[in-house]
Amino acid sequence: MPLAHHARGAVAGAALLAVGWLVPTPVATARPVPTSEQQATNCVQPGPVLRYVVLFPRGTAPETAEAEITAKCGTTTVYYPQVAVAVATSPDPAFGERFGPARAFSAQGTVLARRERTRRQDETAPRGDSRSRGGGQSAADRTAEQWDMAMIRADRARRVNPGSRDVVVGVLDSGIDATHPDLARAVDPSLSVGCLTGRPNPAPKAWAPTTSVHGTHVAGTIAAADDGRGITGVAPGVRLASVKVVDDQGYIFPEYAVCGLLWAAESGMRVVNNSYYVDPWMLTCRNRDGERVVHEAVRRAVEYANERGVLVVAATGNAGVDLSRPGRGGSVDEDGHRVDSSCDVLPARVRGVVAVSSVGAKRLKAGYSSYGLGVVQVTAPGGDYRQEPGPGREGCVLSTVPGGYDYSCGTSMATPHVSGVAALLASTHPSATAPQLARLLNAQARSVACPADYDLNGDGAQDAVCHGATSYNGFYGHGMVDALAAVTNGRD
Repeated sequence: MPLAHHARGAVAGAALLAVGWLVPTPVATARPVPTSEQQATNCVQPGPVLRYVVLFPRGTAPETAEAEITAKCGTTTVYYPQVAVAVATSPDPAFGERFGPARAFSAQGTVLARRERTRRQDETAPRGDSRSRGGGQSAADRTAEQWDMAMIRADRARRVNPGSRDVVVGVLDSGIDATHPDLARAVDPSLSVGCLTGRPNPAPKAWAPTTSVHGTHVAGTIAAADDGRGITGVAPGVRLASVKVVDDQGYIFPEYAVCGLLWAAESGMRVVNNSYYVDPWMLTCRNRDGERVVHEAVRRAVEYANERGVLVVAATGNAGVDLSRPGRGGSVDEDGHRVDSSCDVLPARVRGVVAVSSVGAKRLKAGYSSYGLGVVQVTAPGGDYRQEPGPGREGCVLSTVPGGYDYSCGTSMATPHVSGVAALLASTHPSATAPQLARLLNAQARSVACPADYDLNGDGAQDAVCHGATSYNGFYGHGMVDALAAVTNGRD
């Protein structure tokens, strides 16, 4: 789910082919006629129809995967042969059992089975509705309120290099308002899709925001126009793709994330911003039935994206936990299961992902920000009301929302600063691979030492412990990203 306050047919096929996409197995329009093998399984249809992620051995052909899904009483929505992951639906409650807990899982079913049916919100996100409180669109220049851009020297960097139009940043989120004047030029509709079935849908309604301002806020931080009005993003010269992976209940199911990452990989994007964690748990455990399916599917998708040159940037989350020791203190997840060292926040903890922590205006780790030595790669401003920089600013980050501008705090807000700097690096190093971009991102960061005192509420107790050296530690990783260094190779 988003980490701050709230995130067919012939036309689709033509759009997919236009960007070199390996065309997925078509969505079935009717339930296939049962084969003798299928009839032997005694398929039943009591409902509800649930969506599943299904793993196959690497190299499985599309027709083989679809045949097995059909034989086990399901219908294939899409099969991604690049990673041997399928998305399927079935009204038969035994569908997952036929594949086994190491191969098939329904996050949707897990959510439906929980007693708590209300819409979830992130642990430390601001409460209440997610509509703009910014007073509507205005021609006024509000860049003076962007303390966050000054902190990473983005205001100076864009005078040197605002980023290249050849660089596309995928915003995997709740959708981007492409009509916003600060974003209209940046959003590329031809590369934007909705992923809420697990299969990419290029229809504009599929990738536009509905109930959440989250994606639009993230997008503005990355690439809002440098036009003398409103705000300005870190890399106003690059393009954005709206890849909608947050549904109207605020969930990011694994099939949404896999779809988004695969779309980014096949569409030639250089950077993808992931200001969320994959549901249905904040921490997904590799050693637990069902959860290992989610973990493996997301891992394969990230790995493939990296191989295709996509740098994956993700938030560590707003739970304020040490992700290097997630099970310490007997923690339990949303379903009451004990969390241990096999449990990771996804996608931030997947190998090859740049994990981002958040700081407030005083350059101190925000109290809500999760952290961990060996987890956090870099840090960026995400805001913290306890480090408020001035009256009326709420200590948070100002950015675009549908209808205007608003403030928000969270690792969701820190992450797009990093994605913007990564886009600047991709603009100045057009041939860099994803691992090379990650190394460049780490190298340009300015080191931030562990604080001598991390008592945020003044009660005499440390609120978290920072492990590591000045050059690399659990609060700040390699340090604060620096947009000016990214476009000048470290020279002021």
